[in-house]
Amino acid sequence: MKIQLSRLARSLCLALTLGAGGTAMAASGDAVGGPLPGQELTPRTLYNFLLAEIAGARGQIGLSAQLYLDLARSTRDPRIARRATEIAMYSRNLRMAGEAARLWAEAAPDSEEARRVLASMTNPEHGGEINLDAIQIQLARVLAQSNGRLPQNLLGLNRTLARVPDKQAARAIINRLTEPYLEVPEAHIARAQAAMVVEDAMGGLAAVERALELNPGWEPAVLLKAQILQQAGAVDEALRQLETEVARKPESTTLRLAWARALVAAQRFEAARTEFRRLLDASPDDAELLYAVGLLSLQVNQPAEAEIHFARALAAGHPQSDLIRLHLGQIAADRGQGEAARKWFDEITDPELRPEANIRSAQSIAREGRVDEARALLQAEADEPEIMRRYILAEVQILRDANRPAEALLVLDDALRETPDDTGLLYEAAMLAERIDRVDLMETRLRRVIELQPDHAHAHNALGYSLADRNLRLDEAEALIVRALEISPDDPFILDSLGWVRFRRGDGAAALIHLERAYAKRQDAEIAAHLGEVLWSLSRRDDARRILDQALAAHPENTLLVETARRLGIR
Repeated sequence: MKIQLSRLARSLCLALTLGAGGTAMAASGDAVGGPLPGQELTPRTLYNFLLAEIAGARGQIGLSAQLYLDLARSTRDPRIARRATEIAMYSRNLRMAGEAARLWAEAAPDSEEARRVLASMTNPEHGGEINLDAIQIQLARVLAQSNGRLPQNLLGLNRTLARVPDKQAARAIINRLTEPYLEVPEAHIARAQAAMVVEDAMGGLAAVERALELNPGWEPAVLLKAQILQQAGAVDEALRQLETEVARKPESTTLRLAWARALVAAQRFEAARTEFRRLLDASPDDAELLYAVGLLSLQVNQPAEAEIHFARALAAGHPQSDLIRLHLGQIAADRGQGEAARKWFDEITDPELRPEANIRSAQSIAREGRVDEARALLQAEADEPEIMRRYILAEVQILRDANRPAEALLVLDDALRETPDDTGLLYEAAMLAERIDRVDLMETRLRRVIELQPDHAHAHNALGYSLADRNLRLDEAEALIVRALEISPDDPFILDSLGWVRFRRGDGAAALIHLERAYAKRQDAEIAAHLGEVLWSLSRRDDARRILDQALAAHPENTLLVETARRLGIR
């Protein structure tokens, strides 16, 4: 890490230009805590200053910290000690930072900032271990000498103790430190925050409720209460709390924004979009709000509106410009505008997003029937191992979509020669082998996945379902599916498999229970086909027709669904 030339060093350089022997005077404030010592700017002092700054600018942070610490020792100047503390912290030398912070606090005894930093430093006299007693004493002194800044200092307690590894000990310290100040609402906020860190939701709520008794409607407490409720899983209660406060203070942007975000967390996307639009009406050029409305418009399947807001967010200078370009490209691709989509993808320069941009470009080319060109794009771009793996899986998906499963399997076989125990590639290869009726190869690869990853629910399920669907080894098939459900309870596809194996074994009533649960969780075409067939077998013909007709309307091209309906004489 390189550091920039500090304001103090720049003032020293100016002093050198004006002539040596002057007195360096920086602006005073809380950081220095009172009158500054008159420092004679000797040639040696100036030389060491510049040497320290140049070392930092060249990335030699450790050397820069040591030079600044030496200067702090010799000058006892709080400005220099503060700089030494900052740079030592950059260099992650906690022992050096602790000594520099001590010098800073001694040189500026009235500086609250210096005392807070010192309290959060490791104790050099204890081998680098954190001295909790010393921290508590120092923080108690800070609070007692707050001079009108007590609320701010109380709110800073958790930040100061953030580096203490024993979070329960840190909470105990905060509870003791706040004991004399329990008529100050910020003391209870500090306690609530400490409770959150140790995942004590009830304790956090009790503390924040006390803060609200002392200061009814206080926004920081309202927001913290909603946050605690959300983290505890009481999302609906958090929403009710925020909605009540928004109704009471409709002009509060902070509360409205919290409510909108809570609606997103509750997956009430349309309501969240309405709230974000209201916020946007008040700040029409806010890039973050424009981006949020764009994302929520995508979520509720309104791509045209999403496109408008993404474009405006991009023009407003949103910091995640390449992510916005990815969204705009995908909107164009989904609309069938491949050339426009690829233009957006090509403009992406973020190295984290470039692989995804290349994959989506290849997918758009493949949709135009140029499958081999799409494959060539992915093969040309593949260089790093993890990126190569992503490209291989994308190429396989392109070949699968093009109904070329045998070629897709060859791609995976080549990749598996390099990484034979990659469970993701093995699973994909097994699914392709099943598709081309290579049941032996499918079973071999799925068993290898299970051997390497015994809790791979989908491998157990896929093998069990494939056996059941072919009326093979039904006892074993059911055992595999039951194990999959133990690993991943309530997975709709595993429930579907269990229903199907029970049907194959002649237990239609048990099959119906599992299939109805599966369909209630996910109205998938293949689950509908199985449910329709079981209902038909139980002489519930009208129910079977209703399920299959609904599914065919939603998925008219699903092969299993069409074949099932035709076989039962429904279509």
